Amino acid sequence: MQIKFWRYELKLAHTRTIATGVKTGGANTFAVGIVQLTAEDGTIGLGETAPSSRYKENVAGGLEFFAKVDAHKLSFTDVAGSMKYIEAIETGNFAAKSAINVALLDGAARLAGKPLYDFLGLGFRDKHHVTSFSIGIDKPEVIRTKVLAAAAYPVLKLKVGGPSDRENMAALREAAPKKWVRVDANEGWKTKEEALEMVEWLAKDGYIQFIEQPMPANTDPKDLAWLKTRSPLPLVADESYHTAKDVAHCVECYHGVNVKLCKTGGVSHGYTALKAARDAGLKTMIGCMIETSILISAAAHLAELTDFLDVDGNLLITNDPYLGVTAEKGLLSFAAAPGKTGLRVKAR
Repeated sequence: MQIKFWRYELKLAHTRTIATGVKTGGANTFAVGIVQLTAEDGTIGLGETAPSSRYKENVAGGLEFFAKVDAHKLSFTDVAGSMKYIEAIETGNFAAKSAINVALLDGAARLAGKPLYDFLGLGFRDKHHVTSFSIGIDKPEVIRTKVLAAAAYPVLKLKVGGPSDRENMAALREAAPKKWVRVDANEGWKTKEEALEMVEWLAKDGYIQFIEQPMPANTDPKDLAWLKTRSPLPLVADESYHTAKDVAHCVECYHGVNVKLCKTGGVSHGYTALKAARDAGLKTMIGCMIETSILISAAAHLAELTDFLDVDGNLLITNDPYLGVTAEKGLLSFAAAPGKTGLRVKAR
């Protein structure tokens, strides 16, 4: 096995700001790391690291991790054994380990002659699953423009947690009066009283599906449980849910969970995290960072384990170097995907 990896700078169609970045300003680019594994027979596997500073990870650290990997110890025919070796290299670096896991499963499914969703035994209903389209924190007039530009998407995700939340929601409603909206606070509300006030205000809208991560993940569980029992809208954990080990906490404090491959550690751990949450009676969602079609397609292969999808990271950029799953009118489809096996992804 051989390994190649490189940095790639993604260009955003619009400046992106979330609650944790209100004070520092938004971003116009987002760096990712691409990894390619190649077996002796020429079979390749593609992976991607899209790390978040929220977890003290970055692309440079991911590339350094890839440099430590002895590719001779990896095999598409032994993904579990290969990941045991990867996990033992060092602690942390979940986004980088996720990239290796995705690449290993891509190669394994290609060897088996199957799309990854069939390799995992899940299947995939084409044009059945709907992704939301994200609208970041911005000035109300920009929010209005973004919402109008996203007219084709039936569900929006509005980022909140800034000083102009009410003005931004009003701007969204001017452009889309009755479109379903998911609200993502990104840990932006600091007390249970503030969070409840905001949730109750949003509930009056009538077209809010749920609230994502209303308070910081390190909030006292008693305060989170207090909010859950009083919330008129479902609450979904994001930063509070990393792996299946977090299920008991989320059952106590939330109604659902958001799994992201880059924080969970890849498709293998994502699969386990989604199954554990469903078995515990929680609603499930797959989310994303700003990503290319490699990671977005990887997430889409797990769609049958979800109730909601937010896999629009590749829709928010202008220079995606890969082709894979599509999301015309928000509906996920592999019908036009250039690859037939594995992730069903190919370079442009």
